[in-house]
Amino acid sequence: MTHAQGAPLRIGNASGFYGDRFAAVREMIEGGPLDVLTGDYLAELTMLILGRGRLKDPDGGYATTFLRQMEDALGLAAERGVTIVANAGGLNPRGLAAKLRELTERLGLDRKIAHVEGDDLKARAAEFGFTDPRYGDPLTANAYLGAWGIAECLRAGADIVVTGRVTDASLVVGPAAARFGWRRDDWDALAGATVAGHVLECGAQATGGNYAFFTEVPGLRHVGFPIAEIHPDGSSVITKHDGTGGAVTTETVTAQLLYEIGGPRYAGPDVTTRFDTIELAQEGPDRVRIGGVKGEPPPATTKVCLNHLGGFRNEATFVLTGLDIEAKAELVKEQMEAAFEGGRPHRVEWTLLGTPDPDPATQGAATVLLRCAVLDPDEGKVGRAFSGAAVELALASYPGFSMTSPPGKASPYGVYKAAYVDSAEVEHVAVLPNGERVPIAPSETTRAPDVQEDDRMPEPLDATGPTVRAPLGRILGARSGDKGGDANIGVWARTDEQWRWLAHHLTAERLKELFPETGGLTVTRHLLPNLKAVNFVVEGILQEGVSASTRFDPQGKALGEWLRARTADIPEAIL
Repeated sequence: MTHAQGAPLRIGNASGFYGDRFAAVREMIEGGPLDVLTGDYLAELTMLILGRGRLKDPDGGYATTFLRQMEDALGLAAERGVTIVANAGGLNPRGLAAKLRELTERLGLDRKIAHVEGDDLKARAAEFGFTDPRYGDPLTANAYLGAWGIAECLRAGADIVVTGRVTDASLVVGPAAARFGWRRDDWDALAGATVAGHVLECGAQATGGNYAFFTEVPGLRHVGFPIAEIHPDGSSVITKHDGTGGAVTTETVTAQLLYEIGGPRYAGPDVTTRFDTIELAQEGPDRVRIGGVKGEPPPATTKVCLNHLGGFRNEATFVLTGLDIEAKAELVKEQMEAAFEGGRPHRVEWTLLGTPDPDPATQGAATVLLRCAVLDPDEGKVGRAFSGAAVELALASYPGFSMTSPPGKASPYGVYKAAYVDSAEVEHVAVLPNGERVPIAPSETTRAPDVQEDDRMPEPLDATGPTVRAPLGRILGARSGDKGGDANIGVWARTDEQWRWLAHHLTAERLKELFPETGGLTVTRHLLPNLKAVNFVVEGILQEGVSASTRFDPQGKALGEWLRARTADIPEAIL
């Protein structure tokens, strides 16, 4: 990883999830100067998918897409001196590294390949108490490793580093630590790079993708991927290649910073990053500077992602049209419940979606959907028995009966849980290009979790003037996402005056009023004054995680947009 003395390290991203734009790797390498290209292929759900795949093929368990992308672009990366760092190794980073060596030999390239392993704790499930009383041993159990294994591989001259489960930001922190020679206790620099990594990890979400005010963003037809220019002190500038679609603004960066976080102290294996110290500044077109980030020692424990096989699921969606919608829905429910007698699935959930227009000018305007989702440990209860019961209603139910598509076979689902183990128990290992195995010790300095938060409430806005009943989205942006069974909803204001109103108006109690579905759930609000933002964590709204959730939006991605559609009496002066 050669680099001009004193110049920032340019790190790009070409994948935010397993299934992201295939051509992005080549586009990023061809698009302009780049030192390192990263790719994030792993989510909690992805680990489940790879785990199920490994049951069929013990030699698999990695992201095969990455291997095909390397076949397409590895020669180009070598020609341009771009180092590749990706977590595409999934459950089998050693296997992916071996495949990459075969690929480089076949392509006639001289590339040094290294990998990081030690995150897989499945064999030690009983030792750590990962066995669930209901679901048994986990299908996957992977610790979130940090950045220092990646850094060790790069210092040894690796051109490609593949890992298993590391924190998403580690893909950026590792190369920066290697380039700038950071020490293990350079907390502020590590925290700054962690913030840059968090911005990059979801690809085009930092450049206008999935952005609340998307109508303001040009070129969304083909959005460019983000780049972080990392400086020796850990500060950075977020940008993208010239001429690519999308935009990099303080608000697109804020949106990504609020994605899938909890409180202001963002704990990782290498550093605890203070998100309440982040300072953003628009440096120029498509250039946002990140500075001021403070870091603290990491906790003494490491988070572990557990996926259990929970059972089987199926669903059917009935199309209801015209009059008597509620009566039609009740009839279907009664008929399906009757079919369940003697073998009712463990969980049956009904969701009615939409409201017909009173005088519909089109058939679509007269139509709503009724979705039935079923889960059970017994495949038989939610397989053919369920599908057959739904189809058999075709001539014996409500008028206008139809379905979006016939229900199919039952499919397996997983249950996600987080666990924590002593970091000293995790055998983090960097396997260098020459095959040498270098153990990576956990941080020598740790700290107990600190719940103290920034409580800098702004002065309340003078609310004596006229108000207008309007959607919250007129003045507020939001982004939401999943963390196992919990969801977060980050909400930011666009001006200082709007921030003063947001901080005092949108409390946890008010959110629960706006979201009746949160009744009985714990909702916690965290303040992030520097970002003019608040972050809500709604515990348990996604049930047992994405794969097991029966919600219509199982990953909670649209919760923020639902919130923005709710109305409030907003002071006219800040509209």
